[in-house]
Amino acid sequence: MENRLDVLGVGIDKVTSQQALEKIGEFIASGQPHQIVTANAEIIYQASKNEKMRNIINNAQMVTADGSGVVWASRQLGEPLEQRVTGIDLVNSICEQSAKDKWKIYILGSAPGVAATAAVNIRDKFPGCNIVGTHHGYFNAKEEKQILAELEQLKPDVLFVALGAPKQEYWIADHLADLGIPVGMGIGGSMDVLSGNVKRAPKWMQKMSLEWLYRLVIQPTRFKRVLALPKFMLAVKKQAKQK
Repeated sequence: MENRLDVLGVGIDKVTSQQALEKIGEFIASGQPHQIVTANAEIIYQASKNEKMRNIINNAQMVTADGSGVVWASRQLGEPLEQRVTGIDLVNSICEQSAKDKWKIYILGSAPGVAATAAVNIRDKFPGCNIVGTHHGYFNAKEEKQILAELEQLKPDVLFVALGAPKQEYWIADHLADLGIPVGMGIGGSMDVLSGNVKRAPKWMQKMSLEWLYRLVIQPTRFKRVLALPKFMLAVKKQAKQK
């Protein structure tokens, strides 16, 4: 997509949630493969140090601002984004639209049973959502071949992959074109919320951009990941001075 904001060498599309959903509809209608990356501050900082990861993100057909840190960065760089477009919000929008337009969805990733539970919860939340299959993310080479064969047979419109970043982005980039699936999207930690294993932050915390703090409190193991935020902020400040 054009009209991207450069954050530490990573291009972020200037789209709202509604615009992103409309674009996804266009991707599906085209029948051609498109990769979507929901990039938060941590992923962007990693990509700024990892050329392979950065290239995959920059070659994706849509990259959304997943988190308040990216919106903050856009303001620092003098190109303020209208809103963040988080992975979990985009997943919910796609599933809701699937119930209306019958988009076929396949969910891949997480521990055994998690994707299947997420599918049940999604169908309960969005009756009619057309989930055609699921598989856990702990597969070996033989099982991977079976998964690829199943995807070729089912021909989903949307493939959600939860293998953690950047592994999920690598996997989508490696396989999406051969599979011919119109939309492939890494959903990472969103699977924990979709399956009910982790509750999402209260609405007031979401509105105040404190969702990251809520996740840290309920999942202290995320502390090491949060340490990337100050580094991200310093790097953005440096980029802003060089503009």
